[in-house]
Formats: sequence, C-alpha cells, structure tokens
Amino acid sequence: MLRVNSAGRRTGMLLVRILLSVGLIAISPFLSTATLVGEAANRIKSPQSKTTYVCPMDSDIRSDGPGKCPKCGMQLRPAGSNTPPEVSDNDSSADAFIDRLRLADEWVTDQHGRKLRFYSDLVKSKTVAIEFIFTTCTTICPPLTATLRKVQQQLAASGTRDVKLISITVDPETDIPERLRAFSSKFEAGPGWSFITGGKREITRILKAPGGNVADKNQHSPTMVIGNDRAGYWTRAYGLAPAATLVRVINDASSRTPALSDAAGRESAAALSKVSPGNQGDEVGDDKAKHAGPTKLKTPGEAAASYFPNVVLRTQDNKPVQFFSDLLKGKTVLINFVFTTCTGVCPTMTTNLRKVQDQLGERVGNDITMISVTVDPAVDTPETLKKYALTFDVKPGWYFLTGPPADVEQVLRKLGGFVQDKNDHTNLLIVGNVESGNWIKVFALARPAEIVAEIIKLAPSK
Repeated sequence: MLRVNSAGRRTGMLLVRILLSVGLIAISPFLSTATLVGEAANRIKSPQSKTTYVCPMDSDIRSDGPGKCPKCGMQLRPAGSNTPPEVSDNDSSADAFIDRLRLADEWVTDQHGRKLRFYSDLVKSKTVAIEFIFTTCTTICPPLTATLRKVQQQLAASGTRDVKLISITVDPETDIPERLRAFSSKFEAGPGWSFITGGKREITRILKAPGGNVADKNQHSPTMVIGNDRAGYWTRAYGLAPAATLVRVINDASSRTPALSDAAGRESAAALSKVSPGNQGDEVGDDKAKHAGPTKLKTPGEAAASYFPNVVLRTQDNKPVQFFSDLLKGKTVLINFVFTTCTGVCPTMTTNLRKVQDQLGERVGNDITMISVTVDPAVDTPETLKKYALTFDVKPGWYFLTGPPADVEQVLRKLGGFVQDKNDHTNLLIVGNVESGNWIKVFALARPAEIVAEIIKLAPSK
C-alpha cells in the first residue's frame, strides 16, 4: 500500500488538480487519493505523455491533438510554444474565406454625429480592425473594447499610426451617437477609432459580410475582423486574445502588399487558403520544382481541387459522392451546417433555404448545388437525413451529407464549419463559384430574395 504523509498528500492533490485542469487524468469514484497521486506522478515521468495543444489566441481552448480553434479558426499549437499565430502566406485556416470581403458602402453615423460612407470613408485603402459591440452589454463587450484600447496604445507606442479601429454596434436602435460617445469615453478611445451606428437596415447590411449579423445581440461574435483593403487581405482573430497577439496580426495585415495578396489569392483554393505566391511546386523539397523555374499559376478551379478534400460521403439517399469531384467541381455552391436533432436555428435555417431553392428554380441541380453538411455524423445517418429532408420537402439538387466522422470533420475543417459542440455551429451560408474563385458568406436567415441576389452575382449568367 502506498503511504503518503500530509505534506506529500497536499502536494499530490495539487498535482492532481493541475492534471485535471488540463485533462490529463479523470476522476473515478473507485480510485483513492494515493492511487491518483501515484498515477499522476507516473504520467508526469512518462515520456509517452500526450502533448496538449492550445489556441494561440485563447489559451483556454485546449485539445489532445493538433487542429483548428473552434472559436477563431487559428491553428492549435503545442502548449508552451511561443510561435506566433498563423498569419503567413501558407495559412490554410478558415479565415481565408474573407480574403475577398465585400463591405457594404452604406451611410452610417459615428460617435461624434458625423455622417460617413462605411466602406468609402472608413475602410477603403486602409488597414482596419473591426469589432462588434453594443453599449448595454454586460458580458464580453467591455473586455473586448478594453482589449482594443490596449491594442491602440501598443500600436501608437510602436509608431504605427495608420491603422483604423472600428467598433460597430449590433444594436443600432439603442446605440445612438450620444450613447456610443459616452461608451467610447469610458475606454478613452483615441483618434482614429470610430464607433459606428446607423439605420437598422444599413447596419444589418454592413454586418453581413464580416459575419457580425446576429438575430440576438447577446449572441454576437467576439471575433475581430482585421484587413488591409489596399492589399485585399483579410483575416480574423479572437477579440479577447492578448493585445500583443492582436497587434502582431494587425501588423502582419498592414505589411501586406497588393502584389503579394493578389498572387496569394490566385494561388488560393477558391479564396480559402493562402499559399506561397511563388507557386514553385507541390513540395518545398521537390527537385523538379527547384530546377524547372516558375510554373504557371493554378486557376481557381485547379486550386480548389487541391484544397478541398475529395473524400467519399453519403447523401440523404445513401448515395456515395466524392465531395469535390461530384458536388463542387464546375459549380456555384451554397453550403451550410446542420444537425437533425437541433431544436434551435437548424429548422428555421432549412425552411429559409427551402424558399431559396424555390426562387432559384431549375438552376439547383444544374449549375447550382445546395449542400448541408451535418455537424453530428454519429447520429445523422443517411436515413435520418432523408427523413429530415422530407420534412422540409427538399427538392433534387440539395444534398444532405454525412459519412465517417473523420471524413466529415476533414470537410468541416476546410470549410471553417468544425465545432467541438454541435450546438455552436455557424448560421452563416457559404456561397462560392468554384471556377471563378469568388467566395462570400451570407447570413443564412436573411431574406430569401437577398440570398438569391448574392448567389446570382456569383453564378454565371444563364
């Protein structure tokens, strides 16, 4: 029997608590304290212990294996790594979806009552950092804004003064300019930081492109959208990350040049991944690539074929399909994420997209493909998805996909739709023209006519 003195027991229990907090051990009612302490010590000594991966933006996000952060989409890093977040040219995170961000140029009002055009006056040809807030928020908005104030101070201290900060209210009916001015004063917002409000319709249109539009203001995202409009470069970051981390992401965006971003865009998988603008070969160590000289840049369609997994999934009719070859290649696609046991947004979203299918008519199933990928493949079998699709009278050309969890996860990660908790999946609709490489995100609960208008803009004319 293992004996532990009182001092040792206290030390051991502290060790146990630490290991529990990072998920290295789990409590069983059949294990004694001594057993836990002994096992904990063995795990610490063992060279076989697992590496814990954390989000570079939020150290509370942890995983036993590599992957992407479900909050901000950044690549998880080994705990203790000082490597900065992935903001390089070969970053293949879901953030690249907003490389071609189209911001509405609506009339807005800032905290000083000045009338401005959102894109023309605040964003065009600038490097910007955009957050989403509302003044009556008692949860994440104050710390988000406090963090952005630290970012502003650190940028000023480093001599960077050409970055503009923008806080957009998600509650324009309440947040009149006077309220925004009082809110900004609490955080001592300096020059170059605009707090924006306006008509509900105009603000809703502005919020759609960066993904800030929500039905419930309390559910708005803590994501910060960072971009260099002149270079056409956009990315996202977790808004509650350390200010120094956000400053690195902003400085990286600011340093981008139009030539670099344009080359990366042409090389990207339909604006989803930012690969090396040199395009010197498939592998760095490829001798042929080293000696053959520059090769022809891939077309968006070719780049998409390289980026998207071509795993075999199953439709609601239990038909095997290759994800890229059968469903995406040569198409304009609408992609969203659902699960059949959802009692929240999924039924409403599917009902709305059913109206979109009606308005698109015969184009769905021909040059336009609608795809709903389950975020719960363990439960959502083809039979389950079939019943779900029948509930909404889904017509041909709309595919509900499932398959082996590992294959579904691979697809979800490439689309930026992977979440640890299925209830946290996004309600954004991904719309893309695979051959032209144009991709946008649309609020899936927007009016059907508005969604159809965005699709028609991307789809080839018929």
